[in-house]
Amino acid sequence: MSARDTRRRLATELAAAAAAYQVAAVIPHCAQCAKPCCRLDVLVLELEWKQVKVLWKLGESRPAFDRRLAAGQGPEEIRAGNGLYYAHSKPCPAYDQSCGACRVYGQEAKPEGCTDFPVYEDGGAVIADLRCEAVNLDALTAWLARAVGPSWRIVSSADPEFPFLVTLEVKRGGKG
Repeated sequence: MSARDTRRRLATELAAAAAAYQVAAVIPHCAQCAKPCCRLDVLVLELEWKQVKVLWKLGESRPAFDRRLAAGQGPEEIRAGNGLYYAHSKPCPAYDQSCGACRVYGQEAKPEGCTDFPVYEDGGAVIADLRCEAVNLDALTAWLARAVGPSWRIVSSADPEFPFLVTLEVKRGGKG
């Protein structure tokens, strides 16, 4: 197997392991989380027009919404840029505070950032966002190590500018 095939296989295994970790450890915690990411206190949601239209229950056209937004008459939590929309500082309209759950979970309107957060594969590594209280870095590292097998080891490094973002990379050679 070529080095490129090996990297591709590892990236696929890491993506599956990250998704499985989220299902097993993160999502069950969401309903009891002290700081739900859906409140968008420290996170920013990147949205397509279709998602904005559904989540904010808009009946107007995109050009009309863009004009209203530019005039300062749109939802104050939304900013437009680069053909996308960014929401922050107010809870996502799909977040049901009464039960701590997402009303669009598993639907097309659910933003990709919500699906990926807080653990996701990116460029052959796994990124863990430690702002999520459900992420246990030791447990995640062990989970990934089991997924890739004993021939590999997991090495972590924090982003110097954003230390809550930890990259978990696969390196040759298991423990000892």
